[in-house]
Amino acid sequence: MPKKPSVSSAPTLGNVILTMGDRPVEVAALLESVEKQDGGPVPTVVIGQGAPLPPMPDWVDAVELTENLGIPGGRNVGVQRLRDRGDIDVVVVLDDDGLLPRQDTMQLIREAFATSPQLGVVGFRIEDEEGLTQRRHVPRLRASDPMRSSKVTTFLGGGHAIRMSVIDEVGDFPAPFFYAHEETDFAWRTLDAGWDIEYRADMVLRHPRTSPARHAAYYRNVARNRVWLARRHLPAALVPVYLGIWALLTMVRRPPLSGLRAWWGGFFEGVRTPCPPRRPMRWRTVWRMTRLGRPPVI
Repeated sequence: MPKKPSVSSAPTLGNVILTMGDRPVEVAALLESVEKQDGGPVPTVVIGQGAPLPPMPDWVDAVELTENLGIPGGRNVGVQRLRDRGDIDVVVVLDDDGLLPRQDTMQLIREAFATSPQLGVVGFRIEDEEGLTQRRHVPRLRASDPMRSSKVTTFLGGGHAIRMSVIDEVGDFPAPFFYAHEETDFAWRTLDAGWDIEYRADMVLRHPRTSPARHAAYYRNVARNRVWLARRHLPAALVPVYLGIWALLTMVRRPPLSGLRAWWGGFFEGVRTPCPPRRPMRWRTVWRMTRLGRPPVI
């Protein structure tokens, strides 16, 4: 079981924002919403993924990488930058084209982690420009009511907060994934270590309505990383069940022919190439996830 931190004081937050350098207006709006948070802006690291960054406010730590390390690799750089400060208890990750419509979001995060020692990760509710939350943005099978907060088995990458001690315990995001399923990989390790993950409807990130398939490598990475996810973390008996169910669901959803080819190419790449280490979750974690409403086969 995880060690319970003290709840006597509010945790210190630090933000990580990744950008490709092509959204300067959106990044500026996001930083403005961070600066307006109750209690003032929190320490923020903006990572330029192989691209130069526009001028940043004085309170922002701007880091320009020489190459795009992908989402998990870039986040790891940001986390390490915050870790080097020595005073960050909770890492907040925000999409560069999102913004915080409420001024009390950072305070809600502080209160959540201060009052719940077992809490490892908090996932935000993502709303579009019209204030609507898409079903796919609610990280549970019973997603009809996005305004209901609950314990869950995964979280969304666009807006979430992680206790730094959880990252220290379970490790970084899986950099080889580059894009897709890196949050699920981290979530499964977090649950297996005994921590809780919560979806909080009152912590909101406003984000333009988009399709995940907008990324060129979407179908390939989704399939490859799902195979790696299963091989890394599932008990051996569940690996073929998990992959079989997702292959069937993919066929039912009828992606375009080009997407289907990319998906199968990624699937066999995941089978063919290693993504160590293999650390299967305990069966009691499987049962815990089942009780939370999402067994690790779907």
